[in-house]
Amino acid sequence: MKLTGTKLALVTMLSLALTPLSAQDFDRGVVAYDAGDYATALQEWQPLADRGDAQAQYRLGFMYRVGLGVVQDDAEATRWLLLAAEQGNQDAQMKLGLDYAFGLGVVQDDAESTRWYLLAAEQYLLAAEQGDASAQFQLGFMYEKGLGIDQDNAEAISWYLLAAERGDASAQMMLASIYAEGNGVLQDHVEASRLYMLYVDVGDADEQYELGQMYQASLSRSYTRINLPPDNVMAHMWFNIASANGREDAGESRDDLAANMTTPDIYKAQAMARKCLDSGYTECGY
Repeated sequence: MKLTGTKLALVTMLSLALTPLSAQDFDRGVVAYDAGDYATALQEWQPLADRGDAQAQYRLGFMYRVGLGVVQDDAEATRWLLLAAEQGNQDAQMKLGLDYAFGLGVVQDDAESTRWYLLAAEQYLLAAEQGDASAQFQLGFMYEKGLGIDQDNAEAISWYLLAAERGDASAQMMLASIYAEGNGVLQDHVEASRLYMLYVDVGDADEQYELGQMYQASLSRSYTRINLPPDNVMAHMWFNIASANGREDAGESRDDLAANMTTPDIYKAQAMARKCLDSGYTECGY
């Protein structure tokens, strides 16, 4: 697959990268950052960033942009982000693309935004062609939204499919919505349901309850993650399973639904629920 539109060369500073720095120091910074200890994260990352580590530079740029553990400073944020982006750091390139697109800490500039999106897209393309599911998803998103490349739904879907086949949950969810809505593809609720089932943890009672809500005919579609055609048999099945797995309000939802169902449909839903449980959630449908 090829990028459309003007292509920009990757920044040559990739070849000038310094010798590898301490991954242990960087990881300690990540642990501190995730724990909300931004002072320690800064202490671990600052020396790495000063010595040219692009990921540490990106992290510092983000911290300065939003003021985490440091006084918020847009000029310092942009300086670190640029240093990282010019070394080919995808996260920094995408962040600069967003910053310039929306004027976040910089003067709004569509041309500069597109330049950084293009560089990020080429990086994602290189990674995606090597099989990186996250990169495949990101590239699909950029094609869908036209971020730095010509908007192309067909190309977006092809990248989402590759990522979904490799188990990327975000791609599975995105595709489920696309097939449910028929956006750029033939509408296919069976495929939408299959992809959504890959996305959710069907063994979790809360997810089972939400699946019941998605199929419930009387529920406003705006309250569900994707729009599937109403099907009270499927809704009853999932409410029944969720109730068996301990979701307290699922039994009440099941019984309320049953009051508006025929006896044969209730029996069908009960049989489907037993089959779904007995199969370990691999056979949950008609």
